[in-house]
Amino acid sequence: MKFEEYKEYLSPALAKVTDLVMVSGKGAYLTDINGDQYLDFVQGIAVNAFGHCPPKIVEAIRKQAETLIDASFNMVNYPATLKLAKKLTSVTPEGLDVVFFSNGGSEANDGAIKLARNYTKRPGIIAMRGSFHGRSLGATSITGSNSKYRKNQEPLLPSVYFTPYPNCFRCPYNTTCETCSLECLRELQWTFDYLIHPENVAAVIIEPVMGEGGYVVPPQKYLDGLNKILKQHGILLIFDEIQSGFGRTGKMFACQHFGIVPDIMTLGKAIAGGLPMSAIVSTKEIMDSWQPGMHGTTFGGHPVCAAAALAVLELMEEENILENVVTQGEYLKARLMAIKEKNPIIGDVRGLGLMVAVEFVNPQDNSPSAEYLNKVKEYCLEKKMLTLSCGVYGNGFRFATPLNISREDLDKGLAIFEEAVTMASR
Repeated sequence: MKFEEYKEYLSPALAKVTDLVMVSGKGAYLTDINGDQYLDFVQGIAVNAFGHCPPKIVEAIRKQAETLIDASFNMVNYPATLKLAKKLTSVTPEGLDVVFFSNGGSEANDGAIKLARNYTKRPGIIAMRGSFHGRSLGATSITGSNSKYRKNQEPLLPSVYFTPYPNCFRCPYNTTCETCSLECLRELQWTFDYLIHPENVAAVIIEPVMGEGGYVVPPQKYLDGLNKILKQHGILLIFDEIQSGFGRTGKMFACQHFGIVPDIMTLGKAIAGGLPMSAIVSTKEIMDSWQPGMHGTTFGGHPVCAAAALAVLELMEEENILENVVTQGEYLKARLMAIKEKNPIIGDVRGLGLMVAVEFVNPQDNSPSAEYLNKVKEYCLEKKMLTLSCGVYGNGFRFATPLNISREDLDKGLAIFEEAVTMASR
């Protein structure tokens, strides 16, 4: 079986980072058809919270699949899905007590837009420049991380507007976190002044830590200010926690770092330990505005996915996973900062927990450098480590390890990364 065969039968629309064909995985490692083992620092793009094929999750999937695979959640109910809803809402921020299960992040964000518009009876949605919310038509409409996602797709959803996400390393206003006067929020006010009246805005959707756009952590004062403005105008706050949720940042959800509870939260990726599942979580009042038939899904709430997701939540508790994320995340950032000090092609190290990225730059002017990043990625792949970029300019190197990664595997990956950076710097 060769990669070239895939080109004949599968659409080229899905961009492939490598031409590897993998047949098995265990923990932090994948094995290809040639028997070569790769250290996986991507983990399905932050999907496999506990690495590949963790025994507890595999067993939960097996047991449920032997009993019942699917009968459509539209037709019947499943014990596993009810248990999951109860367990999930016991760890979500206070007040977010009702769940709608779906299959992927795009679908969850599409649903969140529908829910916000239905509840408020307003059409407008405001998203962030640099954001990524998925590639369905609705999710593409609120994605602002790269124009290529929107190419040849106009017109998209109407009444969608964009405002800047606060990226302090690349501040367009040439301020610093210390001197910032929240110019980003002024842009939001200008949107209200010039483009759409706040009484016509249903929601603002934002990633509490930006994912595909570069693993950017916003300042506390920005989110505080945003939340205050939205409450003044009766606008809902949607947090897209699809990549940042489920312990990735060292708290169960990234919004908990900032002490802000959204009106609607979308979840996905790590929720079911590698199986396709996502969720919209909101208050009972907001969810009750959705009458039967206003939204739907064929596979959402799937019992096998629900069983896997229950195992994920149980493992979170049993392995005290958040403590490991904080400990290893602090170590990771410290090591990366030390590498940065010796290599001027790294302009920034940022993130929370094990959601960390470095940004590669041209040392002469600090401009983004995808060239240096690609050199580092290629070297890592030669050394059998899988990596992935991020950022609007393709110059961010993200770390998305298993949340239970060992210090040994982390050190192994960091050693390869440091060698790659040293090589690229020459």
